[in-house]
Amino acid sequence: MESDYAALFAADRGMLWGLCYRMTGSAADADDLVQDTFVRAIERPPARRDEPWRPWLVTVAMNLSRDALRRRRRRRYSGPWLPSPIATDGDQVPPAYERPVGWENPTAGRYELLESVSYAFLVALEALTPQQRAVLLLRDVFDYTVAETAQVLDLSEPNVKTSLHRARKAMRAYDGSNRTPTPELAQKTKDALEKLFQALMADDAEVCRELLDPDVVALSDGGDEFFAAKIPLIGRERVLKFHLNLARKSGAEISAVSFREINGLPAVVIDFKGRKKGYAPRAVMRCDIGRDGRIIAAHSILSREKLSAID
Repeated sequence: MESDYAALFAADRGMLWGLCYRMTGSAADADDLVQDTFVRAIERPPARRDEPWRPWLVTVAMNLSRDALRRRRRRRYSGPWLPSPIATDGDQVPPAYERPVGWENPTAGRYELLESVSYAFLVALEALTPQQRAVLLLRDVFDYTVAETAQVLDLSEPNVKTSLHRARKAMRAYDGSNRTPTPELAQKTKDALEKLFQALMADDAEVCRELLDPDVVALSDGGDEFFAAKIPLIGRERVLKFHLNLARKSGAEISAVSFREINGLPAVVIDFKGRKKGYAPRAVMRCDIGRDGRIIAAHSILSREKLSAID
């Protein structure tokens, strides 16, 4: 029996982790939810053990994920909430990119696995209700049919269709943006980030100003652990002032800088030395690029829990 469970877990762990991560936007939560799913499989297995377990496992994982997402949204959070970044530049395929065993075809829906784990996509998903998010992921990412989605989520088929229609409507702004991860976008993002970081370190306001869109939005997520901007910063001059002041105060404390592929696109990982209480020892800075190559969104993730999947 132990070997059967081991084979079962190995076959479906990647898919379940990817589902839970996309549902919650949290790598740490995805770890816990997959573990809880397998614990439930051991303690309260499905009635028909002779049938494939994947539909049952997906149902359990999605129910647990919806509950986790609802709990997270009910909790007070200090400042803007951002998804936890994951490193996608390692030697092995990240779990979030794993195709389910026996799944031969790419999605017939709107989003491929790479795009659906991109930071811009995860941020856009935050506009959806837990039910809409679950329906959109199953239908438009994992290519479930309406009937399969209804069975997994214990919904009627008309309810699935209505939820998907509303979810797609809420995603229109994302769909019309230029944020699908491509080699061209990756190069533009890397170029902009490198120039911005160098200009910040050189205290060159004019270069920074040229790189930022007039309506750029900056968000910082320190959770309840570290100092960060508590509200979104909107507009070139506000974003510029904030980041220049931050670079002046923290530049001397930087111990390491590396450009990494995070959620499919370049980002900069900054480590600090000897930081005082309340100041993050590590930060990930990433950005979204507009059609003209300027930065339209800048995200700084500082929370230790949020950065648990970087290494």
